[in-house]
Amino acid sequence: MGYNPAVPIERPTQRPGRGESREIAELKRLREDHPEIASAIDLQIALIDLQRRVQARVPMPWVEADPEWLKRQHALGRPLLGFKDIPLDWTDLRLMFRQTADILRRFDTIADPDYAAIQVISRSGNALEPLVIKWYESAACRGTTDAASQHEEAAAVPGPSASDAVPPVDPDTLEQLLLLSMKPFLERCAEVVQQRTDFSTWTQAYCPLCGGEPEFSVITPAAERLLICSRCAGRWRFHPLACPFCGNTDRTQITSFASRDGRYRIYACNVCMRYLKAYDGRSATRPLMMAVDTVATLPLDAAAMQRGYRG
Repeated sequence: MGYNPAVPIERPTQRPGRGESREIAELKRLREDHPEIASAIDLQIALIDLQRRVQARVPMPWVEADPEWLKRQHALGRPLLGFKDIPLDWTDLRLMFRQTADILRRFDTIADPDYAAIQVISRSGNALEPLVIKWYESAACRGTTDAASQHEEAAAVPGPSASDAVPPVDPDTLEQLLLLSMKPFLERCAEVVQQRTDFSTWTQAYCPLCGGEPEFSVITPAAERLLICSRCAGRWRFHPLACPFCGNTDRTQITSFASRDGRYRIYACNVCMRYLKAYDGRSATRPLMMAVDTVATLPLDAAAMQRGYRG
């Protein structure tokens, strides 16, 4: 059985409408309280709606791990989920890729030349597949020393032909778009696999499922820290104060500050100058909601960046 952290649950402060998720209801309440970030909230709502529609069609992944094999993988620092294990429908992924770009353009977060290039990629026979596999394996192959095995799956998919030449796209824009497009598939994997897999022996700072970097963290009522993957939303225990980006454990080199209500914290490393946000569950009245709390903490992001840190 996987690790399921106990986090206090509160009754919704606003009853969701018919067919409306609790996350959407919370985002709408947040928009009323903080109209200054209304555009970011509306963008998040649009992305959630698209991702949930696609995720509803993603089948259950067939991933089984022998406990002894899993322990060996953990000792080697190798994530569990190979690209072949993801229940990926390329038609749905192309739809996600194209429609996510539409949403980002609607909210003026993507440049016109990048948007035009993305439309070409999404409609060109085999242009998207190599980009997705390269993006996934860039993190999923952590801990793998055999270069041939790292690229085995990528080699199985033909590269783009001359007619499928990939137009140039800003790397950060492409990274964000691939991340958002793959979320329904990777989160479905994490949702299923974490319920039946023991990750208690995992000690790395990257995700035990897909190898992704942490995007957020939770401080549990027992004062443990759980990191949350930026790609699949998987959770795993990690050192309560060590920097997950450079491994620094010197407390004098860690800066911490909190939101006014104490619900959120920032842990910033003065060695690598990166930071990670945290949801403090020790006095929380509801569980972490990534879709809500990543937006609610935008003022903390701004404060951290003003001090010279990066996420």
